Amino acid sequence: MNRNNMQHFQYQLGELYGEKVPLAKIAEQYGTPCYIYSKQAIIEAFKAFSLALQRYTCPHQINYAVKANSNLAFLNILVQQSAGFDIVSQGELERVLKAGGKASKVVFSGVGKSVPELTSALKAGIGCFNVESLSEVLRLNEIAKQLNIPANIALRVNPDVAADSHPYISTGLKENKFGVHLNQALEFYLTAQQLSHINIRGIAFHIGSQITTLDPFVAALNKVLKFIEVLKKSGIHLEHINIGGGLGLRYLDEKPPTPVEYIDTVMQYLKDSELEVHIEPGRAIAAHAGVLLTRLEYIKDNFAIVDASMNDLLRPALYESYHEIIPVQPHSQGLQAIYDIVGPVCETSDFLGKARHLCLKEGDLLAVLSAGAYGFSMSSNYNSRPRAAEIMIDHNQFHLVRPRESLIDLFDSEKLFNRLTD
Repeated sequence: MNRNNMQHFQYQLGELYGEKVPLAKIAEQYGTPCYIYSKQAIIEAFKAFSLALQRYTCPHQINYAVKANSNLAFLNILVQQSAGFDIVSQGELERVLKAGGKASKVVFSGVGKSVPELTSALKAGIGCFNVESLSEVLRLNEIAKQLNIPANIALRVNPDVAADSHPYISTGLKENKFGVHLNQALEFYLTAQQLSHINIRGIAFHIGSQITTLDPFVAALNKVLKFIEVLKKSGIHLEHINIGGGLGLRYLDEKPPTPVEYIDTVMQYLKDSELEVHIEPGRAIAAHAGVLLTRLEYIKDNFAIVDASMNDLLRPALYESYHEIIPVQPHSQGLQAIYDIVGPVCETSDFLGKARHLCLKEGDLLAVLSAGAYGFSMSSNYNSRPRAAEIMIDHNQFHLVRPRESLIDLFDSEKLFNRLTD
């Protein structure tokens, strides 16, 4: 393992924050596969954004994107850091509230909010809805009128800017389903302004995920700032601008901007503005704070078959995304070869990594790095496999924050067809 990979590995396990993680002991106690998160890594990742923003006088709010990792313990750590939250479902709202988050610091995004979701969010008193269509704001107004609860909104605009990331995680192009195109946005605001129970608070945009250069952020921001001037001339004055998330990380050899570089770049354009600045990091806080621990079951030719699979970590199968995979205890006793790290699910796409040069033997524990974001939150019960346990480490202690699902959990709520009338 080269020095950079070793440093990366140590960061993943929180050792840079003084944590010595007994991975073998965790595997022995809780089994594999399991997700392991570092409390200190979560805090440090959040502080990287918070401290960068605190150097500027304009008001701001950091809304963690809950979809990246929605474990209650994970969210509660961020609550203690005074984070706000970006949600995309009623379930995520309930998780935030259960974790101790304030509804007033919640922003509800997403293109398909249902009547029950809008209703529950209004009753909870969330801070703002990032609305994505005229139909949505008309629906929201009717619900707000029935409840007699005014709804705060920001329009999510689509700036038609390429994020230079995987097409599946690009959200700011004209052909994407997200947001309202800027050439239609003025009409939207003028219509929303006339609605009895709608309070226009801001404007929002989010152009994608895993963005590793600053140019797309700047291009989108400049388009939106020009449009804000158009709104002012039409008598519409906003309170905040939500610039979304999407800052990328190093999974292999990417060289993304740091949070400080990102904040300094966007604040060049916002520091003299009277608008409150909202940002929505998710991956940038969660990814490096977690690893997926898995055990090597079999070696067959150049396949290393582990007990974790695409139902545990979907990203490689879905996006062909890269995760560093390394032995927890490197050794020279196994077979040195180039391996595809694959799982037991009956799909050819079930792999965690391809063409990895490793020395392995059956029974080895492997750590899949940078798995804290979109790992467990995208997991499933495909092939009737129970979902993994989740463990939080805090310095030299570790705590089970979600037990492994049992086989009974898989079907306990189901009924046999011949008993449906029982």
